Amino acid sequence: MPSKNSVKIYVPGGIYHIYNRGVERRSIFTNNKDYRVFLNLLRLILTPKDKLEDNDFVTVKNKADSVELLTYCLMPNHFHLMLRQFNENGMTEFMRVLSNAYVYYFNRQYKRIGSLFQGRYKAALVDRDEYLVHVSRYIHMNPLETDHKLQEYPYSSYKYLLSGKPPLWLRASPILEQFNGADDYKKFVEDLKEDTLRIIGSLSLD
Repeated sequence: MPSKNSVKIYVPGGIYHIYNRGVERRSIFTNNKDYRVFLNLLRLILTPKDKLEDNDFVTVKNKADSVELLTYCLMPNHFHLMLRQFNENGMTEFMRVLSNAYVYYFNRQYKRIGSLFQGRYKAALVDRDEYLVHVSRYIHMNPLETDHKLQEYPYSSYKYLLSGKPPLWLRASPILEQFNGADDYKKFVEDLKEDTLRIIGSLSLD
């Protein structure tokens, strides 16, 4: 298992838990528009080029052939992603495009300069199915810090996994294939008897 908050191995086909927070733990999403912009960037970057809408104004490089997104959760001062990279540099290239585009938006929107994130993103290789499902659970449990019910939180992939109707830029099947349907996954996520933090250890990235 990798050491905490670092990437030790860049594996083609590897699945990674990625995390970053605002500098000095400041908010990186201050309102609904900020969340929507970040999610739209994910959509533009990860939707296959031939599936993008005709009226899309695309200003970012498409990386659908480099990575696929399995889960995500956006919180006011941090975000979690879990993705699979198809080639050795897929994750690095994807995160550079996503981070640069969002920082550009945020700094222009709020007339600021300088860093938005607390250094380079953190990532850890998820190298076992047991870790895969528990990391997804850990990511989807983040909104427990808010007043939202998990399934109602608007800035998480949890609702898509339960509905079975994920958008084109989200691939839920690698996680759902570990369960007997969405109801089974829901029970797994919301059964707090499981000690997910103990199981995933350094993959929590906090």
